[in-house]
Amino acid sequence: MDKLINDFSIGLFFWQSLVFLLLIFLLRRYAWKPILNAVNEREQSIEGALKAAEKARQEMESLQASNEAILKEAREERERILKEARDMKNNIVAEAKETAAAEADKTVAAAKAAIEAEKAAAVAELKNQAAVLSIEVAEKVLGQELSAENKQTAMISKMIDEVKIN
Repeated sequence: MDKLINDFSIGLFFWQSLVFLLLIFLLRRYAWKPILNAVNEREQSIEGALKAAEKARQEMESLQASNEAILKEAREERERILKEARDMKNNIVAEAKETAAAEADKTVAAAKAAIEAEKAAAVAELKNQAAVLSIEVAEKVLGQELSAENKQTAMISKMIDEVKIN
């Protein structure tokens, strides 16, 4: 029985080896090439994906730098516009102040001129009233004093002397 088991073992070993070699031949011929091709294709697709990812990362960095530059430019533009607006506001306020000051000066000058005109008119009116009043007083005084001849002569002399003094 040992011999039978031994012969069976040798036969089994032979057939197993033959099946193994046949399996290796079949796998090499029909499976390994497609498997190796699939592995190579997968490796190439992974390398392509890694290259694409690196390229995308570089593009993202470039875009981020570009975005930062655009934001910086936009901030500078905003500051420039705000400065222009402040300058424009200051100019408008200064012009309004100047215009208001000029209008105030004109109004003050017009008021002074009106006051001077009113003052001159009042002085002229006072002079006229004083003259009228003086004439009325003189008529009354003269009317009473002219009745006497010597008073009349004395008054005329006095008036002539006063006129020469002035």
